[in-house]
Amino acid sequence: MRITGTFLDEITHDIPSQNWGPDEWAADFDVMGRIGIDTVILIRAGYRDRAVFDSAALGKHRRMLPAGQDLGRLFLDLADANGMQLLWGIYDPGDWATQGQRALAVNRDFMDEVHRRFGQHPAFAGWYLTFELSRNHPEQVDLVVAAADHAKSLTPDLPTLISPYIAGTKAPDGVIAISRARHEDEWGAIFDRIKGRIDIVAFQDGHVDYLDLPDYLAANLRLARQAGITCWSNVETFDRDMPIKFPPIDWRRLEYKLQVARQTGVDKLITFEFSHFMSPHSEYPGARNLFRRYCERFGLAPNPGDT
Repeated sequence: MRITGTFLDEITHDIPSQNWGPDEWAADFDVMGRIGIDTVILIRAGYRDRAVFDSAALGKHRRMLPAGQDLGRLFLDLADANGMQLLWGIYDPGDWATQGQRALAVNRDFMDEVHRRFGQHPAFAGWYLTFELSRNHPEQVDLVVAAADHAKSLTPDLPTLISPYIAGTKAPDGVIAISRARHEDEWGAIFDRIKGRIDIVAFQDGHVDYLDLPDYLAANLRLARQAGITCWSNVETFDRDMPIKFPPIDWRRLEYKLQVARQTGVDKLITFEFSHFMSPHSEYPGARNLFRRYCERFGLAPNPGDT
């Protein structure tokens, strides 16, 4: 079972920009396609004062920096050229967890604009709701439900995706770790709330101890299937255990996570994120080596220029 989807993280939050232009992105999409990636997910089309295109809708709500180029159009065109589908990530104002109604109002305007501008593009295949749930906080769950409802009002036949994180031993600073039993109880309630609105859930796999991962993946898959929701795994290709943010992961740990996901039976593997942490074009030498190990493991034959 190989990775067949990746996030695109150009409006970066906590990893550096690689300062790519159209040629560099085209080369990376080409590599993605050749190793079997068929789905790309724009992790966010905007973050605070930055966006992937000059958005009139966002400009109504706050001052925005100039985009410089239309990356939304570029990514859709490259996805189409490489036989991929793209799920469009919405806008993250940076304070959605405490200012949910404002985040919803901004995103309704923004999603309307995105739909008018890109909704008929052949590669436009659905929505990624960038708000990362973890615990059963009703106001946060309600925000995701409302954003999903708006997405469905625009494109009733296209899927909605979320990628939650687990409040585990490696959860972000300030997040209290909870037991697996508590995680299951809370996510059972969340799935009851989001079913019918969210079509795909892809839990991030990096916030729990490696040895506990099989149990969490199995629980998440069971809960998702009970709710009639497709279950992917977001197999992180960066390392959360190092004292710096964030290097490419050790190949042995990635191979372990791939094996666990395959044995669990999830429907698809995606990653955060190919271009920084696994691409032969990455600024990180360790990513290029990770790409080599991955290709060796799955019998893939990269082009000479890839490595």
